[in-house]
Amino acid sequence: MTTFLFVRHGESLANRHEIFCGQSDYDLSEKGYAQAAVTAKYIAENYQVACVYASDLTRAFHTGEAIAEAAGCPVVADPALREIHCGEWEEAPFGEMLTRWPDSYPAWLHDIGNVQCPGGETVPDVLARVLPALEVLALRHENDAIAIATHGTVIRALMCVLGGKPLSEMKNIPWNSNASVTEFFYEDGAWRIGRVNLDGHLGDLSTRLPDTV
Repeated sequence: MTTFLFVRHGESLANRHEIFCGQSDYDLSEKGYAQAAVTAKYIAENYQVACVYASDLTRAFHTGEAIAEAAGCPVVADPALREIHCGEWEEAPFGEMLTRWPDSYPAWLHDIGNVQCPGGETVPDVLARVLPALEVLALRHENDAIAIATHGTVIRALMCVLGGKPLSEMKNIPWNSNASVTEFFYEDGAWRIGRVNLDGHLGDLSTRLPDTV
């Protein structure tokens, strides 16, 4: 069995300034670096991690670096683990989304699993690159625990489909908090979800996306 520890990146500068980020490359905020360090310590104290794999976007890779340093293992960048590409929405302020995209953005909010970002990816597009990459890692790390430093839409989509739900139900799955840990287990070709959105170790450092995203 392979244990996957999916970690949403720490608070980014885009999160801090309420910007729709997608694949735009923002670093962690000061709080995000603190979150990454606390989560890295939590993982090191509770799991034996063989390797860390991270999206190559800076906010996720720096989160993965912190985990790898605390665990004493390598970190490997993998662009397959990137956030959804949001097309026209990249770097738009949250407060302008409904005004600038009065049709497509409400559709996203009400059916994120089946709506395409204008000029960007769909959730099925994301899953088409993420799931094969994870299956390769599961075979490479049979009987290991590995950490995956990635992004909110990626984790949310995986929780939906690997939990046996149709993508139409993805809208009902909450966003994970920054630097939270979610467990998945892979064995004999089957996935199982463990504990979800573990963030109690963050205490007052915990941050989440607003409900309007």
